[in-house]
Amino acid sequence: MATLLYRLGAFGARRWRTMLVGWLLALAAVIGLGFSLAGEFEDSSSIPGSPAQTALTKMDRHFPSPDTQSAQIVFQAPAGQKVTDPGLGEALASSLAAVGDVSGVTEVGNPAQDDAVSKDGRTAVADVSFSTKAEEDVPAGTLDAVRKATDPAERAGLKTIHGGDAFAESTPPVGPTELVGMGVALVILMVTFGSLVAAGLPLLTAILGVVGTMAAMMGAASLLGVSDNAPTLAMMLGLAVGIDYALFIVSRHRAQLATGMPVVESVARANATAGSAVVFAGATVVIALAGLTVAGVPMLTSMGLASAGAVASAVVLALGLLPALLGMAGRTLVPRVGTDKRPGTDKRLRPVPGLGRRARRRAVPGGRTPLGVRWTEAVLRRPVRALIIGTVAVVALALPAMQLKLAVTDDGNAPATSSSRQAYDVISDAFGPGANGPLVVLVEDQDPKAVESAAAAVEDRLANVAGIADVSGVDVAEDKGAARIQIIPETGPRTPETSSLVSHLRTELKPLASSTGSYVAVTGLTAVSIDVSDKLSGALVPFGIVVVGFSLLLLMVAFRSAAIPVKATIGFLLSLGAAFGATVAVFQWGWLSGLLGVDSTGPVASFMPIIVMAVLFGLAMDYEVFLVSAMREDYVRHRNPRLAILTGARNAARVVTAAALIMISVFISFLFSHDADTMAIAFALAFGVLVDAFVVRMTLVPAVMALLGDRAWKLPRRLDRILPHLDVEGENLNAPGTSPQVPAEPVVSVNQ
Repeated sequence: MATLLYRLGAFGARRWRTMLVGWLLALAAVIGLGFSLAGEFEDSSSIPGSPAQTALTKMDRHFPSPDTQSAQIVFQAPAGQKVTDPGLGEALASSLAAVGDVSGVTEVGNPAQDDAVSKDGRTAVADVSFSTKAEEDVPAGTLDAVRKATDPAERAGLKTIHGGDAFAESTPPVGPTELVGMGVALVILMVTFGSLVAAGLPLLTAILGVVGTMAAMMGAASLLGVSDNAPTLAMMLGLAVGIDYALFIVSRHRAQLATGMPVVESVARANATAGSAVVFAGATVVIALAGLTVAGVPMLTSMGLASAGAVASAVVLALGLLPALLGMAGRTLVPRVGTDKRPGTDKRLRPVPGLGRRARRRAVPGGRTPLGVRWTEAVLRRPVRALIIGTVAVVALALPAMQLKLAVTDDGNAPATSSSRQAYDVISDAFGPGANGPLVVLVEDQDPKAVESAAAAVEDRLANVAGIADVSGVDVAEDKGAARIQIIPETGPRTPETSSLVSHLRTELKPLASSTGSYVAVTGLTAVSIDVSDKLSGALVPFGIVVVGFSLLLLMVAFRSAAIPVKATIGFLLSLGAAFGATVAVFQWGWLSGLLGVDSTGPVASFMPIIVMAVLFGLAMDYEVFLVSAMREDYVRHRNPRLAILTGARNAARVVTAAALIMISVFISFLFSHDADTMAIAFALAFGVLVDAFVVRMTLVPAVMALLGDRAWKLPRRLDRILPHLDVEGENLNAPGTSPQVPAEPVVSVNQ
């Protein structure tokens, strides 16, 4: 593989004009096709074939409703008054009539007739239907006209809140906070490289990759079902890994240029060595994301595949387009060299305990020891103590994860300033928390009399079920083939009590269905959401087995070691536990929630754990590959495990640090998107990367490697014969006029 990447890099640097034109034409074609064939993203969180979804599909056939946008208008009288009081009642009726006259409004409900007035008479809710299709946004002019139509109620003293899907605030995939995140990433790159050109190249390739991926997703949406959550996750990951992968290659290239290596040769070798690590790092992320398909949830499948495509694009552009850009930049990327350009000639060498004189000169050249090397030295002096302290600290952070609660998010997770959230809260206070998440029992039979008989039996049985606040009457369909009964739980839709109620109802009604011979099922959007949560929770274990198994094999092939993949996986589990623990503390316990802009505490999105598990595993393996490949490259040459650890820290610690900081800045920028689903994922990923990079990879990994010694690089002979040799470090690289071995990393300060 290294030889192939060497040739690709050399060709790109030598024929950079041809390569640039070719890549730009390819990107233009993808973008043009994507926008010309653009389809609509789907707002779907259901699972085809689940009990609640199956029943909901049946109910829609018997009780058809227009597939259009809808909304709710909540009217609330001042304390001590009722919406039916003289003056208020007339203003309410006048406002509803005005809403009905708005162009684009097809129907307006009557709260009194729809039993949508609270028991104290202070709150009323009117349903509004629009002519706009459900997958489209209601025109802003129509929404403004509806708001203006309720002015008579406002002037009379009624508080008016416009909620529901039509009034839900939609946010673009890229907003001001995301742009700030990219700006922070650029600053980190400039500090790392000390050059605007060198800093701009990783950002440029990442942005091009994300734009191409987004265009491809839009085109795919016209043919396939793509979740509306997929673009955000794909953009988040595409930017983060796109910058990091290019950063790794550019850093290696500039370090080689500082030794006087020709531009084309340097680009080729950087592509062969650092590029090989990028291939394996990207492959682990792609495997993890593609593994989301095992959950069997269409929404999750589209999110995983779209994000995997974004990561694959980042790898392809880093290996294909970046060499051409580096060739175009030429020697303008040469950094300012330190005391001496030749490795081992600087006389100001800091002693390193346990290393000979020649080893010290290779491990810590230059008069200024990098911080990463100093930190690694401290770890190597007391590896057992570092391992114990680091592990205990991460385990302590992970303890709150045992209380992680999951649910499908709704308007109750929206920002407190949004009208949808305000309407949700008022309805919950006035009608009970279960009013925002009603359940429905569907009865279906070919015999109309059997339908009525079974529905009556269900109604009788529900009277004795605890946890139900209210039961509606039996609603028989016009075709007489089905009937439905609405249930208002005593608890909110995202609570464990409501989930338990759904399970209890299914158990209670199963014998009834058997005795009557009719189809009886619990459904409704709340029941569908509960089924989604249960399905996702059940998919965590098989997903983990599939993803971890494939990635362990991949790392074993990359490093020819049995211990390193196991160590990497254990480190990932520690980082994952810390990420979940911090998420519980912020999103469920409310710690620092105000500072982070979290408006609602409670269960987090049910697909958050499996998404974070997939992404964080891939990113953790990124840092493992970047750091350990630098160690193995030195170990292959010198067979000194302790020296290899220090050399790996010198060559990769600064790059890993910059990569982690860039990841964190990108993820944090999405944290302030105020989208409930995105916020929890972004925070968990940012915190997980923080722990994984700076505690697990930079502290625990050197400690474990020091304790293992030569055993860290051993692979049983039988496995060594079976597994393919892919030459990740480029040890067999043999280009014309070059040595088969890649030279050691030069003495250079990459921030100069």
